[in-house]
Amino acid sequence: MSEIRRFRPLRPPAAIAPEVASVPYDVIDTDEARALAAGKPRSFLHVIRPEIDLPEGTDLHDDAVYEKGAENFHRFLQEGWLLEDAEPGFLVYRLVREGQAQVGVVACCSVDEYDAGLIVKHEKTRPDKEDDRTRHLLTMSAHAEPVFLAHPPDAAIVRTLEATTATGPLLDFTADDGVRHTLWRALDPARLEQLYRALPRIYVADGHHRSASASRARGERQRVNPAHNGREAYNSFLAVIFPADQLRILPYNRLVADLAGRTPAAFLAAVPREMGVTPAADGTPQKRGEVRVYVAGRWHSLHLFGEREARPQDAVQALDITRLQEQVLAPLLGIHDPRTDLRIEFVGGARGTGALSERVDRGKAAVAFSLYPTSMDELMAVADSGRVMPPKSTWFEPKLRSGLFVHRF
Repeated sequence: MSEIRRFRPLRPPAAIAPEVASVPYDVIDTDEARALAAGKPRSFLHVIRPEIDLPEGTDLHDDAVYEKGAENFHRFLQEGWLLEDAEPGFLVYRLVREGQAQVGVVACCSVDEYDAGLIVKHEKTRPDKEDDRTRHLLTMSAHAEPVFLAHPPDAAIVRTLEATTATGPLLDFTADDGVRHTLWRALDPARLEQLYRALPRIYVADGHHRSASASRARGERQRVNPAHNGREAYNSFLAVIFPADQLRILPYNRLVADLAGRTPAAFLAAVPREMGVTPAADGTPQKRGEVRVYVAGRWHSLHLFGEREARPQDAVQALDITRLQEQVLAPLLGIHDPRTDLRIEFVGGARGTGALSERVDRGKAAVAFSLYPTSMDELMAVADSGRVMPPKSTWFEPKLRSGLFVHRF
């Protein structure tokens, strides 16, 4: 069972939606956010990256940052840059990138179902990032950004959403990165509730820290509310839920700062022979199991699973990134805990392989690893097994725009 709950979204008026909408907080750093929001007072970055409105060098976890976020959020409400729908319901959100569309329902989901494992995770979270997002939620009393969820393909859900997308939208614009964003009010909320109730589970695709923080924020609000009854708005969190077969996952690539004392030639020679290191023309792997490696100005190809080796049945051990970590990154480069080791950097596939070679060529890293994308089937298999993926295994593209809908609690 997967419960979706109607809510009264805060939305920008259509005329200013392109100005309000912003990239998510976690795909850019402070300097990038400050540059993107320069001269744009309506950019939602002022709410989700409020340090950009404070003196440079301000600690990101200073009380002033969270207070500024709440102040900016209330300014958006006072100025009418976000308006609340009169009646609770659902929204339908479509993103189109390079001709490929994904259409999902915008709803509130149950914190209880998340805590019970019916909304299934595939990544571990970092306590410091949970702390940050929890403080942000509690200070604002709002879910400013949605969690990105996925469900197994379901023809009836798709047909129901398509009926809504055949009508006039609430807003429709193309962002600077070429992604088109369109939003509708869902036509048949009762039907959607029925269809989602029939799903045995849904999956966190992107937003593990946001969902974990929503659970912690609910716990804190429950703790200080002696009249808690389970029906309060803080028992839900904002999400967009897409059919899994409409989603596109890009690789999450790796850069390592040094070769652990080896020369480039010695490093390549140390790669297990069965992986078959050979020269490559570019940095794009052609199939699952292949990794492209850039070192000393050249791309090389290696195969994580030997020609005669059966891929493991275990969902985690079958992942390319697991084999790369266990056979190359840990034994050859000393990266034993990629969650905490400062020598490794993760680069989303949207930046292309040129970003990898450029970093190595400039001396910002010693070696780059370009991976074949993890599939949704692999993600769901890991989640269904109750396991977690290695960190930074998936990069979903396009990213949901922030500021198009907000849930107050």
